[in-house]
Amino acid sequence: MIKSILLNLAFLLTAKIAFCQVPVAPIPKLVTSNGRHSLIVDGKPYFMLGAQVHNSSAWPAMMPQVWKAVQQIHANTVEIPIYWEQVEPQPGKYDFSLINTLITQSRQHNVRLVLLWFATWKNGSNHYMPAWMKKDAVKYPNITGKKGQPIDSPSPHSEATLAADAKAFTAVMTYLKGADKQRTVIMVQVENEPGSWDTVRDYSPVAQKLFESSVPAALLKPDVLKALNVPVMSSGTWKQVFGERADEYFQAWSIAHFIGQVAAAGKAIYPLPLYVNAALRDPLTNPMANEYESGGPTDNVIPIWKAAAPEVDLLAPDIYLSGSDKVLKVLDLYSRPDNALFVPEAGFKLENSKYLYEVIARGGIGFSPFGIDNDGKTVSEEAVTRIEPFAQDYATISPMAAEIAKWAYEGKINAVVEHEDHADQTIDLGQWEVTVSFGGDGRGNAAPVYDGSTGKLMIVKLDENNFLAIGSRCHIKFKPIGNNRGKAWQYLSVEEGDYESAVFKPLRVLNGDETDWGGPGFGQAPKVLRVALVVR
Repeated sequence: MIKSILLNLAFLLTAKIAFCQVPVAPIPKLVTSNGRHSLIVDGKPYFMLGAQVHNSSAWPAMMPQVWKAVQQIHANTVEIPIYWEQVEPQPGKYDFSLINTLITQSRQHNVRLVLLWFATWKNGSNHYMPAWMKKDAVKYPNITGKKGQPIDSPSPHSEATLAADAKAFTAVMTYLKGADKQRTVIMVQVENEPGSWDTVRDYSPVAQKLFESSVPAALLKPDVLKALNVPVMSSGTWKQVFGERADEYFQAWSIAHFIGQVAAAGKAIYPLPLYVNAALRDPLTNPMANEYESGGPTDNVIPIWKAAAPEVDLLAPDIYLSGSDKVLKVLDLYSRPDNALFVPEAGFKLENSKYLYEVIARGGIGFSPFGIDNDGKTVSEEAVTRIEPFAQDYATISPMAAEIAKWAYEGKINAVVEHEDHADQTIDLGQWEVTVSFGGDGRGNAAPVYDGSTGKLMIVKLDENNFLAIGSRCHIKFKPIGNNRGKAWQYLSVEEGDYESAVFKPLRVLNGDETDWGGPGFGQAPKVLRVALVVR
């Protein structure tokens, strides 16, 4: 009898403990297959419909407005900074209360987090270092310009700064490992737009000695040198190997090697995906580094960053350039077999919302406008106007985000966006070609009205004759090609609908005027069409 009672008590105690324990979700990870990438969250492909807040908006008093903006934009992921100066106010004494607040509130609002580690670098400067480090400029130095002038940028050659940053970042990752069993935090950005303004590199005595020494062996590998468009050689100084680009390449290696060690220290504790974001240069003209932030992961030094910082999973472009040619070139440059495409910041303006479609079509893992919370100010009519196009696209894609992530990983998605010349564009779908015309108001036969260049179309190839089309401000015409070329054809069906719980729900079947005059059209607000074609 006593034995039976004890067994029952043991069973109840075990059950209670199991009930109280939070289920441990798998750690988010990046996977790659055939040169395509996917972010895996909870064991499934995940696309970040992101929203990045302003730099000083992570404080608890600012969060109500943040969550209001997140709800308005229909984001599933919030990118939000954490501050070294707050995390480690005294040497070795850590305060994770802010991180805990962010995780707790994110769970309450059912969104994921990407934490931005503002530490040694923030836009090229060290302004987020703790006060106790700022007061000791000898131990934690900035870099020196070519004429000996002080530069407002941290030295990547300071062992003391590296040790302090790596120690603090490791403490953050240790805390996340223990506190976030639900994996609310799915990625971490290491530093923010690192590099230097006002000088191409550090000219301090320590840096100069390194510059005049041999190039590290990791950069002398033939594949790296070929990627940098320089002759293959087995040894040499920076000037001998890299010529006129030596100063910039030295700075890129120095910063990447520093950040790579910080990333490696944190990842050894908790292997979340890590990335570094880039302040871009003009991708079309190959300017010299005195015209942009030198040493950061700009497109021309990606091979250096890959060699110097292998523990950094990806390098991510911040999109503040104007013009579709430049932006699309950037997306091409950062979408590589060795680099998953992720746009963690895009200027919060109307014409940038269309690039979400291009990121998805390239197999990207996420996209985010910057400054969605209006920086603590009262939400103005202008702010509402800015958020609307992003909110419309996010609201359309959100119910099917898991499918979009899967299709993107499988290479089933194509997209086009309206250029400044409003020219038609075509998409090759194998047995069909679709021509996309812009400026429409939803009616295929309507005269185009060009109000900016905001049109876009994303098309998913479900099989040879069935497609899912998502777009706005355009209309589409199909034409048989390949084995179907020259054959008569027609729409088998065109259904307008939306997704609910990953299932397409038709609202109506389009026919007659809605399909016969120039093809199905998309108006100002995005919509989803399921299209079936047949040859006769």
